[in-house]
Amino acid sequence: MAVPKASVLVLDCAEPEELADFYAAFLNAEVHVGHEPDTVEVVGQAGVRLAIRRDHGFAPPSWPRPDDSQQAHLLILVAREDIDEAEREAIGLGARPLDTKNNGGVRDTRLYSDPAGHPFTLATTG
Repeated sequence: MAVPKASVLVLDCAEPEELADFYAAFLNAEVHVGHEPDTVEVVGQAGVRLAIRRDHGFAPPSWPRPDDSQQAHLLILVAREDIDEAEREAIGLGARPLDTKNNGGVRDTRLYSDPAGHPFTLATTG
Protein backbone atom coordinates (compact mmCIF):
# COMPACT_ATOMS: atom_id res chain seq x y z
CA MET A 1 0.00 0.00 0.00
CA ALA A 2 1.34 3.41 -0.94
CA VAL A 3 1.82 6.00 1.76
CA PRO A 4 -0.24 9.16 1.09
CA LYS A 5 1.99 12.11 0.24
CA ALA A 6 1.70 15.83 -0.29
CA SER A 7 4.22 18.32 -1.57
CA VAL A 8 4.87 21.97 -0.89
CA LEU A 9 6.94 24.27 -3.07
CA VAL A 10 9.26 26.37 -0.87
CA LEU A 11 10.45 29.76 -2.09
CA ASP A 12 13.47 31.37 -0.45
CA CYS A 13 13.60 35.12 0.08
CA ALA A 14 14.89 37.76 2.49
CA GLU A 15 11.47 38.71 3.96
CA PRO A 16 9.14 35.67 4.09
CA GLU A 17 6.25 37.46 5.79
CA GLU A 18 6.03 40.10 3.06
CA LEU A 19 6.21 37.55 0.24
CA ALA A 20 3.64 35.32 1.98
CA ASP A 21 1.30 38.31 2.22
CA PHE A 22 1.70 38.92 -1.54
CA TYR A 23 0.83 35.32 -2.48
CA ALA A 24 -1.96 35.05 0.10
CA ALA A 25 -3.62 38.17 -1.30
CA PHE A 26 -3.14 37.13 -4.93
CA LEU A 27 -4.23 33.49 -4.45
CA ASN A 28 -7.07 34.31 -2.04
CA ALA A 29 -5.35 32.22 0.62
CA GLU A 30 -4.24 32.52 4.24
CA VAL A 31 -0.81 32.88 5.83
CA HIS A 32 -0.05 30.23 8.45
CA VAL A 33 2.88 30.78 10.80
CA GLY A 34 4.30 27.47 11.99
CA HIS A 35 6.86 26.33 14.52
CA GLU A 36 9.88 27.39 12.46
CA PRO A 37 10.43 31.15 12.86
CA ASP A 38 11.94 31.55 9.38
CA THR A 39 9.21 29.71 7.43
CA VAL A 40 5.58 30.63 6.77
CA GLU A 41 2.98 28.85 4.65
CA VAL A 42 0.35 30.11 2.27
CA VAL A 43 -2.68 27.80 2.31
CA GLY A 44 -5.82 28.24 0.26
CA GLN A 45 -8.69 26.47 -1.39
CA ALA A 46 -8.33 24.14 -4.37
CA GLY A 47 -5.04 22.69 -3.11
CA VAL A 48 -3.03 25.91 -2.91
CA ARG A 49 -0.07 25.35 -0.60
CA LEU A 50 3.19 27.25 -0.74
CA ALA A 51 5.91 27.80 1.84
CA ILE A 52 8.17 30.84 2.09
CA ARG A 53 11.53 30.48 3.89
CA ARG A 54 13.97 33.17 5.04
CA ASP A 55 17.38 33.00 3.37
CA HIS A 56 19.70 35.67 4.75
CA GLY A 57 21.90 35.47 1.64
CA PHE A 58 19.06 35.42 -0.89
CA ALA A 59 19.70 36.75 -4.38
CA PRO A 60 16.74 36.66 -6.79
CA PRO A 61 17.08 34.60 -9.96
CA SER A 62 17.87 36.51 -13.14
CA TRP A 63 15.68 34.34 -15.38
CA PRO A 64 14.64 34.90 -18.17
CA ARG A 65 18.11 36.32 -18.78
CA PRO A 66 20.32 33.43 -19.96
CA ASP A 67 23.10 33.98 -17.40
CA ASP A 68 21.24 32.23 -14.58
CA SER A 69 18.75 29.41 -14.11
CA GLN A 70 15.18 30.14 -13.09
CA GLN A 71 15.42 28.01 -9.89
CA ALA A 72 11.62 27.71 -9.54
CA HIS A 73 8.66 28.91 -11.52
CA LEU A 74 5.01 29.10 -10.47
CA LEU A 75 2.27 28.57 -13.03
CA ILE A 76 -0.93 30.24 -11.87
CA LEU A 77 -4.01 29.24 -13.86
CA VAL A 78 -6.96 31.56 -14.47
CA ALA A 79 -10.00 31.48 -16.75
CA ARG A 80 -9.36 33.15 -20.13
CA GLU A 81 -11.95 35.84 -19.42
CA ASP A 82 -10.22 36.68 -16.09
CA ILE A 83 -6.59 37.03 -17.20
CA ASP A 84 -6.69 40.83 -17.63
CA GLU A 85 -8.18 41.28 -14.16
CA ALA A 86 -5.65 38.80 -12.68
CA GLU A 87 -2.84 40.79 -14.30
CA ARG A 88 -4.11 44.07 -12.79
CA GLU A 89 -4.41 42.37 -9.41
CA ALA A 90 -0.87 40.92 -9.55
CA ILE A 91 0.69 44.25 -10.53
CA GLY A 92 -1.38 46.09 -7.91
CA LEU A 93 0.03 43.76 -5.25
CA GLY A 94 3.63 44.37 -6.35
CA ALA A 95 4.36 41.92 -9.19
CA ARG A 96 6.56 43.20 -12.02
CA PRO A 97 6.05 42.23 -15.69
CA LEU A 98 9.04 40.36 -17.12
CA ASP A 99 7.84 39.79 -20.69
CA THR A 100 6.82 43.08 -22.26
CA LYS A 101 7.94 42.44 -25.83
CA ASN A 102 4.39 41.57 -27.01
CA ASN A 103 1.79 43.50 -25.06
CA GLY A 104 -0.62 43.92 -27.98
CA GLY A 105 -3.57 41.63 -28.65
CA VAL A 106 -4.71 38.55 -26.78
CA ARG A 107 -2.07 36.77 -24.73
CA ASP A 108 -2.75 33.41 -23.05
CA THR A 109 0.40 33.52 -20.90
CA ARG A 110 2.00 36.44 -19.10
CA LEU A 111 5.30 36.39 -17.21
CA TYR A 112 5.98 38.32 -13.98
CA SER A 113 8.27 38.37 -10.98
CA ASP A 114 6.89 38.48 -7.45
CA PRO A 115 8.11 41.20 -5.05
CA ALA A 116 11.16 39.07 -4.12
CA GLY A 117 12.08 38.39 -7.77
CA HIS A 118 10.75 34.82 -8.29
CA PRO A 119 9.24 34.34 -11.78
CA PHE A 120 5.65 33.24 -12.23
CA THR A 121 3.30 32.92 -15.17
CA LEU A 122 -0.39 33.66 -15.44
CA ALA A 123 -1.87 31.26 -17.97
CA THR A 124 -5.38 30.61 -19.19
CA THR A 125 -7.12 27.33 -18.46
CA GLY A 126 -9.26 27.18 -21.56
